[in-house]
Amino acid sequence: MGGSSTGRAFMGSFTSAGGLGVTIAEVDRSTGALTVLGSSDAVPDPSFLALGPGGTVLYAVGESAPGSAAAFDVSGDVPALLGPVRPVDADGPTHLALAANHLVTANYGSGSVTVLPVLADGSLGEDASVLRHEGSGPDGERQEGPHAHQVLPDPSGRWVVSVDLGTDSVRVGALDPATGALEPHGESALRPGTGPRHLAFHPSGRYAYVLNELVPTLTVCRWDAEAGLLEPLGETPVLPEPTSAGGARAYPSEVVVAPDGRFLWTANRGHDSISVLTLDETGEKAGLVATVGCGGRWPRDLTLDPRGQWLYAANEHSGNVSWFAVDAETGVPQHAGSVEVPAASCVVLG
Repeated sequence: MGGSSTGRAFMGSFTSAGGLGVTIAEVDRSTGALTVLGSSDAVPDPSFLALGPGGTVLYAVGESAPGSAAAFDVSGDVPALLGPVRPVDADGPTHLALAANHLVTANYGSGSVTVLPVLADGSLGEDASVLRHEGSGPDGERQEGPHAHQVLPDPSGRWVVSVDLGTDSVRVGALDPATGALEPHGESALRPGTGPRHLAFHPSGRYAYVLNELVPTLTVCRWDAEAGLLEPLGETPVLPEPTSAGGARAYPSEVVVAPDGRFLWTANRGHDSISVLTLDETGEKAGLVATVGCGGRWPRDLTLDPRGQWLYAANEHSGNVSWFAVDAETGVPQHAGSVEVPAASCVVLG
């Protein structure tokens, strides 16, 4: 996609809050700058996106009730629907990923994970299966039932991992590539009331970092890909004390890890910041070293370019996507610019 000096970025946004839907932008790799090219509102509230192999097909959830998922042809400057929009048999899908020739969605509203087949042309087939979570947590307002918030394949490709905010747990499933059936394999309990939201794996594949939304901490876990077992080791704060000025509560949203495994960043809504944590040589220990402003308000997503040079924040309430130059020695991001993206919810780089 593009020459050596330019690339593509794909941004999701909440159409119900004035967003444009799925937006394509050009990326200047030398400056990190984004230039908006075109957009499509064919799917309501495409809050999270995933790019297919080859970079010409983009997948989006429709975070609505009932929820949906769709494929877009993004070979041009304006996203074009590829095949029909498919129901996910659930409400409020908030995340999606590709695994074993299928698209999997995490459905926050229904507390479930849906598996859809990906057809030869990249479009989506009919529902293959829905795995429904059970359980609750101590927060009566946020944890009255299961709320699957993220789903992704593990680095080995053997397992599908889902993070459930409502049950304070991370679930591991086995996906049958032939049938699309997702079978439960195991569940790891985290500290009650933490509200796990998203996780990211260490480049070694031996550790995973679970970012909690209801408390501003990161749970470091050991990951055993042979056994499909996630073992929590301990929590690390992602914000200094007090957690935010004026007593406003912080809601961490996204976690990304540097390609070389030296740094980790989190986005923190409410605090409107990006936290920088260092990781030791093994990846087992994380420590907070700095926080910087996110370049807007309510950072819902963070994305790092493959070289680890530029960091992007989707700031939902201020309606912009900011980019930052990452200091190679300290990992601290320095604000370099932003572009208007109303009700921005995520950024995916091509």
